[in-house]
Amino acid sequence: MDPKDSKRSAPCSRVDVHNPHLDTLKDDILYHFSLGTKTHDLPAMFGDVKFVCCGGSPWRMKAFTEYIAAELAMEDPKSEYPNICAGTDRYAMYKVGPVLSVSHGMGIPSIAIMLHELIKLLHHAGCTNVTIIRIGTSGGIGLEPGSVVVTKQSVDATFLPKFEQVILGKTVVRNTDLDETLAEELLECSNELSQFHTVVGNTMCTLDFYEGQARLDGAFCSYTEKDKQDYLNKAREAGVYNIEMESSAFAAMCKLSGLRAAVVCVTLLDRLKGDQLSSSHDVLHNYQQRPQILVGYYIKKQLNPKAKCC
Repeated sequence: MDPKDSKRSAPCSRVDVHNPHLDTLKDDILYHFSLGTKTHDLPAMFGDVKFVCCGGSPWRMKAFTEYIAAELAMEDPKSEYPNICAGTDRYAMYKVGPVLSVSHGMGIPSIAIMLHELIKLLHHAGCTNVTIIRIGTSGGIGLEPGSVVVTKQSVDATFLPKFEQVILGKTVVRNTDLDETLAEELLECSNELSQFHTVVGNTMCTLDFYEGQARLDGAFCSYTEKDKQDYLNKAREAGVYNIEMESSAFAAMCKLSGLRAAVVCVTLLDRLKGDQLSSSHDVLHNYQQRPQILVGYYIKKQLNPKAKCC
């Protein structure tokens, strides 16, 4: 058999929603996106999406859209890209060819709301074989600032690979594994780029930026510098390379929906050496561009105009 024929006959991976109640809805309103199945032709708008990139800041996701447009040479990067979610101030969404760029805000509650509606959007649009990558910033543990971490597993504040959510008064525990092959492919892309240091390791996801991450500079602090250092060193011994606030919900929800997922975050500082950012604006801006450079390179490498989409 011709290898090309084998690719064409490969099964399509659709986006799962696991909710029988959706079938009873005449119009599924994606409220926080200001979109809906009755008011918008979602297959026409989003049916060709193969890559979704999400990050906390609306500004950063618009910048990523402009960057990927230039990288793929699909549209003029100087064009004014409309915010698809302009009818709401909760999230921002942009699209260039098969790449969707979405902001998710800060913390687990915000990204979880976004993902519920994004997963439903991709499902209603009939999207297949979608890869989703969260790009963002983080605090590193034992890494030079500017290092990029591709997450192997998202762990909680006790270093366990799980996401807990209370549903109907009961605690539900979900797996937080991410796609290992995708992580290795991203690491390979970074090696090819040779622009910055990249590692694959565990990411600790916390519910808070200050006490939950053992910072000494919050409004409240009931522990010592030694307590902080001991905790962060234990985290590093558990394979944790960085800390952020969204990866556990992201990993769990993407796994449930069958989305191939990765988390790519740059470290802005080494938390073993301090809590506050002292680098200049220009240096921090350079750091923040690194995840989009890596992910942009990966997407460009994956897209083959001659390949047949399923």
